[in-house]
Amino acid sequence: MTMTDTSAPHTSAIELNAGALRLALRPDLGGAIAGLWFDTLPVMRSSEPGDLVSSRLSACYPLVPYSNRLGYRRFKWLGHDYTTSANFDDNPHSVHGVGWQRAWRTVQCDTGAATLAYEHAPDAHWPFAFAAEQRFELTPEALTLHLSVVNTAPHAQPVGLGWHPYFPKRSRSRLHAELAERWDNDASGLPTRKVAQPGIDGDISHLAFDNCFEGWAGPARLRDERLSLRLSSSLPYLVVFTPGNKPYYCVEPVSHVSNAIHMANPAAHGLRSLEPGQRFDAWMKLEIARA
Repeated sequence: MTMTDTSAPHTSAIELNAGALRLALRPDLGGAIAGLWFDTLPVMRSSEPGDLVSSRLSACYPLVPYSNRLGYRRFKWLGHDYTTSANFDDNPHSVHGVGWQRAWRTVQCDTGAATLAYEHAPDAHWPFAFAAEQRFELTPEALTLHLSVVNTAPHAQPVGLGWHPYFPKRSRSRLHAELAERWDNDASGLPTRKVAQPGIDGDISHLAFDNCFEGWAGPARLRDERLSLRLSSSLPYLVVFTPGNKPYYCVEPVSHVSNAIHMANPAAHGLRSLEPGQRFDAWMKLEIARA
């Protein structure tokens, strides 16, 4: 492990190494992964940590305290109305929570692991206090991520977790995932109806998804001409984003359907109600091998 100060004030990068794998973190940029490499080959979309200028351009960032879109920056909870602020260009919704846009502090790091923490005070972007923690564990075969949140507010609050990894498109990039149903979206990206989806098994270049999926079973398999990846998680939903005009695609384990807080029964769509002091833990594992 190395910790390197960059030229930016109050900025530090953490690097972990295990076998052929190298992981670079930027705690100050949303607790994001700047890069993950197998030898010199990027496993995720990767930047040297000193070159990364925004968590939005990173390899992966945490989704806390909700995943994807929170519709029209407002919601009702336990009889009270709340609003959130714009945080994603001119999107009419708030997107991906607050953790990815805040500085995290380094709690612990050693040769193969690091722990980051973030304490949230109520603000215009999220009205409830919480404490979040990320742990990164690197072995020669895999990267395992742990994410947890504790409700530090004096009353129950809605909580969701997830990760937003970006994978580079390469020759013969392919995704296989066992799924049951897909949420279709309106023009603004909010889910409107659930339809049958008998899994995904195809070349990334032929896929056109920006959807949340239910019924995820077993690891998702991501393959190309260079690497073979197995993505597994404790979380039951999967968001798949395959933009045709970008050099990356995303396969995101998440705890709830996008905009679940506006659905008739948020808990039935994965959103948690955490009581004061209650904790929600999740993990994601990415196993990495040569193709």
